[in-house]
Amino acid sequence: MLVLLSPAKSLDWSAAPKGLSGTEPTLLKESRVLAKTMRTKRPRALSKLMEISEALAELNHQRFQDLTAEVDAERDRPAALAFNGDVYQGLDARSLKRADLEWAQDHIAILSGLYGVLRPLDLIEPHRLEMGTALKTRRGGSLYDFWGNRVSKHLSERLAEQGSSTIVDLASQEYSRVARLKGLDASVITPVFREESDGKAKTISFYAKRARGMMARFVIEKRLTDVGGLRKFRAGGYRFDEETSTTGKWVFKRPKPEPVS
Repeated sequence: MLVLLSPAKSLDWSAAPKGLSGTEPTLLKESRVLAKTMRTKRPRALSKLMEISEALAELNHQRFQDLTAEVDAERDRPAALAFNGDVYQGLDARSLKRADLEWAQDHIAILSGLYGVLRPLDLIEPHRLEMGTALKTRRGGSLYDFWGNRVSKHLSERLAEQGSSTIVDLASQEYSRVARLKGLDASVITPVFREESDGKAKTISFYAKRARGMMARFVIEKRLTDVGGLRKFRAGGYRFDEETSTTGKWVFKRPKPEPVS
């Protein structure tokens, strides 16, 4: 079973725990081709392309200038520890045991605009490049064109290594699109997280993102290889709702949390 996650815009560059060995991203050669293109973009062009402020454009311009061709264990950080958005606050990878992270290395795939796909311990440099960016390269007018079938091929190889045919898609649609899931010889389960209030249930982005990270942590800690085990997910008060679930979309509900005063 392979679990897909999106990356995060915000980063935590504090040092990784001592003794934790990082790895080289599988598609690093391709990401360096992409980085070469990004280095040609001036801050003003980056601001328009990425729809970010001038300050963020300046920051990311410098980051692209600083990208190197080799990984550096002192400078770089493991992806699961470096990303720091809502999903990763739910995952809380820094509190996982070393054995947990090593197991996750074979069962978690983080989709990335710059790196294509990452394992949790793959070393990355500071960057921001969302998958939906309409970046023109020799391969086409978007990052989906740039990555083509490279990400889906990588995922197929990892499933084959496991002897598995199941993907749990905890990534956003923006990122799961690059995986070309419909073309994979795999069954895909997409968990959906909803909050119940006044007899209605709806998805609230902030809570759903946290829940995706919590479910990924659940898979890691329980060493789940059978997708049926997801039905026992209870973190954050969520419960599997069989009545509203379908074959490919599994719904998890909980009462809506009270606002924090």
